[in-house]
Amino acid sequence: FEPLEPLRYPGEGWGLCFNGEALVMSDGSSLLEFRDPDTLALLREVTVFNDGQIVRNINELECVADEVYANIWGRDEIIRIDATTGRVNAVIDASGLLSAAEAMRADVLNGIAYKPDSRTFLLTGKLWPHVFEVELAPR
Repeated sequence: FEPLEPLRYPGEGWGLCFNGEALVMSDGSSLLEFRDPDTLALLREVTVFNDGQIVRNINELECVADEVYANIWGRDEIIRIDATTGRVNAVIDASGLLSAAEAMRADVLNGIAYKPDSRTFLLTGKLWPHVFEVELAPR
């Protein structure tokens, strides 16, 4: 592999996913930026909010249909975001995946991947000893 050419964009990239049309980026703030996949030009942005409150520290992203799944930096929590409005329409509690001993040696949750064939998610984090395959179901 050899680099072709660098693409520059303002800000910092924390999370990235592709929704079929645009790259969706997070920078640790409350914004999701939608960018052209070829030029990285900003197409639009949405502010993420839950129950009227702005959600900050948006980190890792996974695009699934018209929604974006994101973990909140430093928390064992994943939110499901309506990509059009920025409204959080579900909060997923990912605590308890690690044992107490594993959690002592691990760092933050920050890995989310969707498996469309099984409709399951793979979850992991920094220094986590496992990758968990989970099915998300409403309570």
